[in-house]
Amino acid sequence: MFSSKDFKGHVARKPGFFAFSVSSTTFSGRALALAALAVLLSHCSPSQDTPAQQSAQVPVNETTELGLGVDLDNMDRSVRPQDDFFEYVNGGWVEQNPIPADRSRWGSFDELREAAEADVLAILQEAAADDAETGTLTQKIGDMYTAFMAADAIEAQGVAPLADDLAQIDALASHEQLLAYWAGAAEHSRMAPFRYSISQDQGQSDQYITTMGQSGLGLPDRDYYVSDSERYETIREQYVAHISRMFELAGMLSGDEALAAANRVYEVERRIALGHWTRVQNRDRTATYNRVTPEELATLAPDLNWASYLDDAGLSGIDALVVRQPPYLQHVASFYRDIDVADWQDYQRYHLLRMSAPYLSSAFVDEHFDFFGRTLSGQPEMRSREMRAVNAVDSVLGFAVGQLYVERHFQAEARERMDALVRNLLAAFEVAIDNLAWMTPETKVEAQAKLARLNTKIAYPDQWRDYDCLQISADDLIGNMTRANRCEYQRMMARLDQPVDREEWFMTPQTVNAYYSSTMNEIVFPAAILQPPFFDVEADDAINYGAIGAVIGHEITHAFDDQGRRSDGEGNLRDWWADLDEQQFRERADLMVAQFDAYEPIEGMNIQGALALGENIADLGGLNVSYQAWQRSLQGEPSPVIEGFTGAQRFFMGWGQIWRIAFRDEALRQQLITGPHAPGQYRVRGALSNMPEFYEAFDVTEGDGMYREPEERVKIW
Repeated sequence: MFSSKDFKGHVARKPGFFAFSVSSTTFSGRALALAALAVLLSHCSPSQDTPAQQSAQVPVNETTELGLGVDLDNMDRSVRPQDDFFEYVNGGWVEQNPIPADRSRWGSFDELREAAEADVLAILQEAAADDAETGTLTQKIGDMYTAFMAADAIEAQGVAPLADDLAQIDALASHEQLLAYWAGAAEHSRMAPFRYSISQDQGQSDQYITTMGQSGLGLPDRDYYVSDSERYETIREQYVAHISRMFELAGMLSGDEALAAANRVYEVERRIALGHWTRVQNRDRTATYNRVTPEELATLAPDLNWASYLDDAGLSGIDALVVRQPPYLQHVASFYRDIDVADWQDYQRYHLLRMSAPYLSSAFVDEHFDFFGRTLSGQPEMRSREMRAVNAVDSVLGFAVGQLYVERHFQAEARERMDALVRNLLAAFEVAIDNLAWMTPETKVEAQAKLARLNTKIAYPDQWRDYDCLQISADDLIGNMTRANRCEYQRMMARLDQPVDREEWFMTPQTVNAYYSSTMNEIVFPAAILQPPFFDVEADDAINYGAIGAVIGHEITHAFDDQGRRSDGEGNLRDWWADLDEQQFRERADLMVAQFDAYEPIEGMNIQGALALGENIADLGGLNVSYQAWQRSLQGEPSPVIEGFTGAQRFFMGWGQIWRIAFRDEALRQQLITGPHAPGQYRVRGALSNMPEFYEAFDVTEGDGMYREPEERVKIW
């Protein structure tokens, strides 16, 4: 995927799912200028004559003059591009765009998301004012917005909307009842040490299967519990204090009793965290695919009554499931009875409060934000209630909002033109595979077969999601959230014993992102990403190949990165590489890991090169192949010089400006620990420092900040 911090609740994260961004989500309402998009595509036709290349040819429009595509005020000309290309392209923007007080970071994705939220907010407010018929999308969207905005009514209710849920926790009297409570986690949005989902089977991609994996933590990652650094010790103390305050706000406990209960909750989480796999371990698609029968599951972790659990979860009829981290289940089974039921009850009470806090009275909202926003992310101020309402409605009715958004803001013809551009990149990949120095001939045949089967989805689904199961009330916010979760649970469970829905999308159209799914073997580009700085209708081809072209190339490369390549063209987990391919690829990948390990964005904290490996491979591969596609699109003619910049320089500026971003320190620290993407600055510096074409375009020589010795440069694509 293209991201690290730009996607939210809409994204159904699943094994083999790679996104592009740094983590934003929604789409602004600027429609594409189709004539200019046609000009971009008109210059893409390749000179080869393979079927994919023939299908990509478009008539040439030679009459439109296109511009630079870069706001020169965003640049910092005092910085040499040879020394720091990120600062050269984006330094002025960083200086002129301080991070807003209600953000923990600010960048190109966030700018687009803010524009999107304004457009979506208008839709929600109009829907709320509309006397729409009950059961229509307009009624559901409008009433969900109204329910969130009913601040006075929510304030008066306090913690009362959680009374039934709290009573269920109070009634837990044994570890057997606790296990049954965990079995309902998916249906009732409860916290549990492990969770299950129904998703596409990586081993048999035409089927769905139950997948079970680790869960149970309130802090972002196991490192927050196990690191012995002074900083994390402070965060742990602040977390315990936060839990104590939540108990007091709910009127459950006070003073020393609340603090003692908070410490017990933390201790339960620490025990859980000790068994969690690291994020690097969880990237391994082979290690995390462990298909077992229910009987084998019972043998794997016999201290848990799995037959009872599966029955309570509605899974008694399954004949197999995938366990992502088998030792972790053994870990939980080994200690869960050692913890008193009363301590587990405190754990469940806190997490019910935590997960419900954004929808409760202001005291809970403020306390939740104070810890998770200010302390963990460094964000000084909370988003406005209207913007939080946008996110709440989007999380519950994302595709319904997307349907209304597309009707209002998106020109359908753009799908066809974007599809043509994708075909041009696929044609370039055909050539690139044939030219790979490290891949054996037999494996190239398999690679071409996988490429030929790659599916593409553009802008929005052909079939919209059905929300008939969801009832929304204008005066029941918590009830709406509960019913929405149950509706999604029912949709998930209905997958069992059904054929895989290959038309399903895992991002809404208003999402500023893109992704590759290895089980679907498809690349997906929501409508939201088809706008500046990713695609600029008024810019010359070079800048767009460096931006949206590299995005497309990034997603295609995911099919062949260190994890995506483990699946074949059908989407099945299968090792189709020869030993020599693996050896030669690994040598190059290890070099990339070492490069990014050396980056130290914050003193004492480096990028985890192994965690970010797939995204870094995709960045470099996408750039290389998009550059080749742009060169081929010129058909032997020179690219014009525009405002003193050559075509090659503009190509790399296109890449540089899509990663303009600034972080608050806390947000950057959290990304370095949890994110599979390097911070944007290093995606620019890292990828370009490996490309000889960049060296030539900007005359980078030994001693320059962007220079790497030739033998240290990574060349995969």
